[in-house]
Amino acid sequence: MDRAPGLSVRLKLTLSYAGFLMLAGVLLLAAVWVFLLRYVPDRALIVPGSAGSTTTGVFPVRSSLLHVFAPRAAAVLAFLLVFGLVGGWILAGRMLAPLTRVTDAARLASTGSLSHRIRLPGRKDEFRELADAFDTMLARLEAHVAGQQRFAANASHELRTPLAISKALLDVARTDPNHDTGELIARLHAVNTRAIDLTEALLLLSRAEQRSFTREPVDLSLIAEEATETLLPLAEKHGVTIETRGDITPTIGSHALLLQLTTNLVQNAIVHNLPEQGIVWVSTSVRPESVVLTVENTGEQVTPGLAATLTEPFQRGTERVRTDHAGVGLGLAIVKTIADAHDGTLTLTPRSGGGIRITVELPATEPYSDR
Repeated sequence: MDRAPGLSVRLKLTLSYAGFLMLAGVLLLAAVWVFLLRYVPDRALIVPGSAGSTTTGVFPVRSSLLHVFAPRAAAVLAFLLVFGLVGGWILAGRMLAPLTRVTDAARLASTGSLSHRIRLPGRKDEFRELADAFDTMLARLEAHVAGQQRFAANASHELRTPLAISKALLDVARTDPNHDTGELIARLHAVNTRAIDLTEALLLLSRAEQRSFTREPVDLSLIAEEATETLLPLAEKHGVTIETRGDITPTIGSHALLLQLTTNLVQNAIVHNLPEQGIVWVSTSVRPESVVLTVENTGEQVTPGLAATLTEPFQRGTERVRTDHAGVGLGLAIVKTIADAHDGTLTLTPRSGGGIRITVELPATEPYSDR
């Protein structure tokens, strides 16, 4: 932003220090002068022999005192002015030195260098708090930019894959007219469906990140019931049993996005489960200031390190059981983004017996009457 040039903060502080010092000096000299006027008589009788005088007479004491006091007072004020300007300039420089480091770091950040940190030494004060807050912001911004770069690279790779496969299939069809057309169409349909699913997932992720949705009263328990009923055929296909329980869990948010969140969690729990006789538990509960949706499942052992990475885009849990239900790698990333957009938290905890427990905690509201 272009701004008109003005006085620097250091110069303003210097003038303020000098002005305050001059004001204090004027008040002090004024107090001394008032004291002298109060206790020194206007005129004095001079007796011969006193103070070396040889004549008798009345002399104006105050007038003489003024001639003596005024030039000395002016000299004192001049000294205070110079002292205030020099001392104020030095003190202002020392006080603003931390702010200069913050400014330099901000300039570096504006050029794209996010790895620089201020790390201001010394005990905690306002400047240290500002520097620490700026360092924290830089760290989060650096992590966000790195995440966006990884996401863009992964998304480009994921979108490129179905396009490359489609091109290869079409090249085969063009060079081999006798190739089975039905098989080619089926494979192209599968590849195109995957590309559409990936694009829709990316759009949903972007929509949730921008928080461009209407908020309304919703009940997580009803949403959980709707999601589990929809996914019952998938659970039967994989031989997985779904057990549900829960309380009324009112919150504020987007019904469509929260349904997508719950569906992703339950679908993940079904797909990444034991090959036979797997179980998925879906529950809702109420806490003093929040509502909680918990989805946990049986399955292979999940390490804490793997669990911490599962919400990253395009992470598919390679150490878990593979199935024929291939996702696009955005399921839990979408869940985390939707939870963040609703001011909630997402927690992934490996179960000791295998599988994982995923908890979504959202702000609670008062129950509404149309339940």
